[in-house]
Formats: sequence, structure tokens, C-alpha cells
Amino acid sequence: MPLDELRRQICDANRALPASGLVRLTWGNVSGIDRASGLWAIKPSGVDYEALRPEDMVVLDLDGNVVEGRLRPSSDTKTHLHLYREFSQIGGITHTHSVHATMFSQAGRALPCLGTTHADHFHGTVPVVRALTPEEVALDYEHFTGVAIVERLRELSLDPLEMPAVLQLHHAPFTFGKSAMDSLNNSIALEMCAQMALGSFALAPSLAEIPAHILEKHHLRKHGPGAYYGQK
Repeated sequence: MPLDELRRQICDANRALPASGLVRLTWGNVSGIDRASGLWAIKPSGVDYEALRPEDMVVLDLDGNVVEGRLRPSSDTKTHLHLYREFSQIGGITHTHSVHATMFSQAGRALPCLGTTHADHFHGTVPVVRALTPEEVALDYEHFTGVAIVERLRELSLDPLEMPAVLQLHHAPFTFGKSAMDSLNNSIALEMCAQMALGSFALAPSLAEIPAHILEKHHLRKHGPGAYYGQK
């Protein structure tokens, strides 16, 4: 993929964040990678979304070196980098502090699958990632955030495209996808599922999770080898 196209895609995804309702101020970032070249791009740190232009996106390699870009990359760059290095199937990453998903993150509560909306996007309970240790925070906070996310997904034997979201304890959600925009869509779905779960528990505090056979049917009709949702 040409670098100008990569920058355009990542710029478009970041500029879509405010309209998605997921962010306030500059509380979020999207990145995406071109696996053929090994280059990836991310939002510059602290720049207002409306002011972003494709040429503002910071392009890096998988060693974390800036290849092109005049601005400092997002403060979460090392987290994104570690995820790209550890999971070759990931094509895009979104990090926001969306209100309802962040409530689950701050409370340290996994997001259970209560209905088919959740099952359509996430193959079961969205897990909580452990808090970082004082040593990890002092040594390299953003890198070890990525380490903890990878550790948790592997502990649970989860594919990040089957479970394209995690809830970082004391922090906020991260979502993954086949592309930058796909990861953003997963963030939108996660936020909606978190909001619906909170409302559902308010109505029925002892609500049980969705039966496994319904979860599997809804997830696999969109994501399995025999998927039939949408158009070919």
C-alpha cells in the first residue's frame, strides 16, 4: 500500500472518532498497519481531530522507528507497536476512553455476553487485563500496557480477531480489527454493548449470560467459515 493511502486511511479513522461519540477532547487514537511493507501509522499526540490531515499521521516501522512524520506520535504508540508485533492478524487498533466501556475497565469488571448484539461482534465475555506493577509503570508504562494485553489474550487462548476488545484495569478499552476502520467499528460496538449491559443489569441484576448455542449461532453467522451475513 502506498504511504499516502495508509496515511489517508488512518487520518479518516481518527477524524471519525468524535462523530462516533467515543471520545471527548483528544482521548483516543487509531492506528493501522500495511503488513506487506511492515509500516504502520498512528495519530500524532494531542492534536485535535478536526485539525488532522493525512500528512500529520506518523509512520513507523515494526522496530518503533519513525519513518515519516514531523509530529510526535501518540503517547500510546508503544502499546500499539507491541500488539502489531505479537499478533500478525491485527490490521488496526483503536484506543478510546468511551464512557460505558471505561466504567467496566475502571471497575475491573469483565463485560459478559448478555445478548445477540454482543455475540455478533465479540465471541464471549470481553476480558479485563490486569493492572501494571509499579516496576512496569516506572520502566515503560505504554510498552507494558501492550505486554499485559498480549499476556491476557494468550492466557485465555483468545484470537484478537475473535475477541477484538479488552478492558484495561484502571484505564480504558482497546479494540482490534482487520483494518483501522474495522477496529474503530469494534470500539463503537463495544461501547454500545457496555451501555446495554449496564441498563440490562439495572433492570435485572441477576441476569444470566446468553445461552452458548445462541452465542455461537450469532457469532459464526458473521465470522465463521460458513458465515452468511451480508453480501458476497
